Amino acid sequence: MMPGLCGAEPPPVLQAEAAWTCIDVLSDVHLHEDAPATFDAWARHMRSTPAQAVLILGDLFEVWVGDDARDGVFEQRCARVLREAAASRVLGFMAGNRDFLAGDALLAECGVCRLADPTVLVAHGHRYALSHGDALCLDDVEYQAFRRQVRSAAWQQQFLALPLPERWSRARAMRDASMAHQARRAADAQATWFDVDRDAARTLLAACGATTLIHGHTHRPALHDLGDGMQRLVLGDWDCDHAPARASLLRITAAGCQVVDVPLA
Repeated sequence: MMPGLCGAEPPPVLQAEAAWTCIDVLSDVHLHEDAPATFDAWARHMRSTPAQAVLILGDLFEVWVGDDARDGVFEQRCARVLREAAASRVLGFMAGNRDFLAGDALLAECGVCRLADPTVLVAHGHRYALSHGDALCLDDVEYQAFRRQVRSAAWQQQFLALPLPERWSRARAMRDASMAHQARRAADAQATWFDVDRDAARTLLAACGATTLIHGHTHRPALHDLGDGMQRLVLGDWDCDHAPARASLLRITAAGCQVVDVPLA
């Protein structure tokens, strides 16, 4: 039902340490050199958050074309923030639809742990299913076909073998095409908006032995009741460079889950 998401193996479990009294969960920051205010808000938060663990559920970067691109000026700024934050707290990263090529070299250099999609977080007596969310949008058949292609080892090997400038060029072209497609859909009152499939979310929760699914991707923060005591919490995206500016995360403590707005200045 969910290719690449629910297999025969049970999802891996991330057991929160006793010292993790505060856990930040965020996604869809979309770091890009043309979005300096978003970068600044993210950098300030990563350096000052009271959380002992920060879990990033995909699309930290607007685009990532391979770890050999991390020598770029902007990429080095991002890596520096991650290294500084990782020196005093645990950082976890789950691949999204924009940065699925973020590799082990980048994460190891920055002291970041990789999170599988999905991962079960056990914290404060609760089990949470964590996912980026794109694999659960089953009605978007065109995207699911594209996702299967680019997540295949053969496609990634061919893409990463291309010269770096060509990879950047292709990534920009795909990004521009995606933005144009989204703009056309937004202008079309008859266009269908693809959300996470309810049954797929319930199936994932059952596989994880959890009642709360936390995901991003859709950029529509909300709390959805899935029935039978199940729910899904949708993380918001970050954009501090356009009005209305926004940046938020989900904070998990012994008291439960709370949406926190990140200071923009």
